Amino acid sequence: MQVTATEAKNRFGYYLRQAEREPVHVLKNERVAGVIVSAARFSELLALERQKTLAERKREFNETYKDWIAEQNAHHEAHGLWCEGLVDWQEPA
Repeated sequence: MQVTATEAKNRFGYYLRQAEREPVHVLKNERVAGVIVSAARFSELLALERQKTLAERKREFNETYKDWIAEQNAHHEAHGLWCEGLVDWQEPA
């Protein structure tokens, strides 16, 4: 839902109730200047921000499984990859 800033100001209570159902985009000078969202949705957004970044998760994985990773790397160095020598199927020319 989109409303002008003036309309949002004049009917704030109504749009606050609407925000419980869906985000309300507030337009100023024909562009979205803000969004009214429910408290529940805002809490969800904050929780998402607090989640670990991909780099943090990768660092934790590498630390937790460093022995297994080293073992796999040593195996591949000694024996190569299981798929080496395989070629893509191609139609005859």
